[in-house]
Amino acid sequence: MKTDTLTPEAREAALLEQLRRLLRGELSEGQVLRHLRREVLGMSQGAYAELVGISRRTLSDIERDAGNASMASMDRVFRPLGLRVGLLPRQPALLSRLVEEDETP
Repeated sequence: MKTDTLTPEAREAALLEQLRRLLRGELSEGQVLRHLRREVLGMSQGAYAELVGISRRTLSDIERDAGNASMASMDRVFRPLGLRVGLLPRQPALLSRLVEEDETP
């Protein structure tokens, strides 16, 4: 699978790129999860759902940004990727300020 061809550095770069796109509003959480599950981890929905302890249907709903997944489920699906669910500003300008301030040494 794809994980055999990705170095740890390439996996980290893919993760960071997806997160940047999420923060810019180009992707949803579900799209990020689907991409990372498939392209970085190389796992099927069934295998990943089993790994994180949720149903494949729930995982499918999360990846399609459908339904109303609990915070606990969201945390479970993102944990193997080294991520956690959190709060971000909805206003793009405020989010940009937050990211810029965080990058300042």
